[in-house]
Amino acid sequence: MISNFFFKLIKNQFVLIVLLLIISNGMFSQEDISTLLLKLDSTIENSDVYTKERETRITNYKKKIQNVTSFSLGEYELNSHIYNEYKPYICDSAIHYQNRNIEVAIFLRDIQKEYQSKLELAYLMGSIGLYKEAVDLLASIELPKIPTSLLVEYYNTQLKVYGELAFYTQDKRKSQDYWKIFDKNLASLKKLVTPKNHLYLQLKEDSARNANSFDEALKINDLWLAKTIVGTPEHAFVTFRRSLIFQFQGDKEKQKYFLTLSAISDIQSAIKDQASLMMLTQILFEEGNIERAYKYIRFSWNATMFYNAKLRSLQSSPLLSLIDKTYQAKIEDQKAKLQNYLLLISSLTIFIAFALLIIFKQNRKLSSAKKDLQNANDDLNHLNSELNKLNDELTEVNQVLFSTNNALTESNKIKEVYIGRFIELCSIYINKIDDFRKKINAKIKDGNIKEASLLTQSQDIMDEEFEELYANFDNAFLQLFPNFVEKVNELLNENDRFLLKKGELLNPELRIIALMRLGISDGSKISHFLRYSLTTVYNYRTKTKNRTFLQKEEFDNKILQI
Repeated sequence: MISNFFFKLIKNQFVLIVLLLIISNGMFSQEDISTLLLKLDSTIENSDVYTKERETRITNYKKKIQNVTSFSLGEYELNSHIYNEYKPYICDSAIHYQNRNIEVAIFLRDIQKEYQSKLELAYLMGSIGLYKEAVDLLASIELPKIPTSLLVEYYNTQLKVYGELAFYTQDKRKSQDYWKIFDKNLASLKKLVTPKNHLYLQLKEDSARNANSFDEALKINDLWLAKTIVGTPEHAFVTFRRSLIFQFQGDKEKQKYFLTLSAISDIQSAIKDQASLMMLTQILFEEGNIERAYKYIRFSWNATMFYNAKLRSLQSSPLLSLIDKTYQAKIEDQKAKLQNYLLLISSLTIFIAFALLIIFKQNRKLSSAKKDLQNANDDLNHLNSELNKLNDELTEVNQVLFSTNNALTESNKIKEVYIGRFIELCSIYINKIDDFRKKINAKIKDGNIKEASLLTQSQDIMDEEFEELYANFDNAFLQLFPNFVEKVNELLNENDRFLLKKGELLNPELRIIALMRLGISDGSKISHFLRYSLTTVYNYRTKTKNRTFLQKEEFDNKILQI
């Protein structure tokens, strides 16, 4: 029985509205206005993030439109998306794309799309003060030809344009004429709007608010607000309208609260036509919150200039000028106070300076005693310094001796190896010369003079001996410097390093570098030893140095340090 009663209770529309009102009021009380203003400050600081999101959407649509056929249904649909992005963002860009859509619709002979585009453009022009252009667009629409689906939008656009004209015109007689047109279109609109239409709740709320039925207007707004999401243009619009209800009621705190909510959603939606923030700024200014009002008006003015609607600039400029002057006056007042503080600080500084002078005189007596002690310390420091210098000099001498000993040890090692090799080679060459003498002598005794002559003329023996000499040199050198090839390659560019053939210990270029390591840098000596011309030795040296990433002198020094 209780559940049936509860079910009937919920079905009652009036009770449902009351419940929604309670829920919404509970939600609104979660934050006070000061906390909400801080949230607005944070949203303003992050406004570039939301702007980039809209710019990204616009860029993506513009990329897509490059791939569709001109004057096609595809272009019309993409232009509509771009128009909807630009409409609250940059008004002249929105006008451009909607004018293009009118041309496309005319080309396609689609009167539905032509009139829809004209109505949307006329509504925008009426919003930003292009009244003549809006009236001309409406005049180009033949009422008998309007599709039934566009009649609501047609009368709503008429309301917007003539309502704006009636409100802003300076001619009172003209204003009365415009209000008559407004009332006529309003009556026609009310006959057509159904509860399914988005204007239904708006018209009911306007009617209740204008009749001072504020509770009823709030209930209707609750139904509308429950369908919106925070941070969307719809939420910004509905909360702005809610602030108007509280403005009519004279409840300034709640008006501020919902203007702040609306401004936050405007910024999060990257909307540059920011009526909410402008109205909030004026209230804060009237309450004496000059710094926050100045911050908001500067942000709102930049958004207005970006939106590029002259009417908005004209509406904002008086408030901007007033707040700016007040803010500058406040700054000047703060400067005057600061000057007074500086004067006070200066007086205190003089007093402190006098006190310091007395303290200084007392300290001079202490300084005299400290001076003698300091002189003694200086003498000790001087002696320590001299001792340190002597120690440094001894350290340097030790280092030189150590370096000299290392060099002598290395030199002795080289001499020992090469003297041993020299004695061994001399013995081998003496034996080889003796064998060769015996061989020639035997040929002569046997009467083989021709063969003996051929043996003495052959170059092969000499080549073989030199090959053996170089092999002995390579072996001896690599005994002294086993990592020589790797160390040289470390000094070369990665792609220019030496790659030895199988069985090869040193190639000609490495042999020249090896002689340099042994201290033989004279080109003529190197050429005699290796049986190369001076030009060949020079070319080998040049090619090697072209392969290194070091300077010439640095490369030579690095070779000597291997």
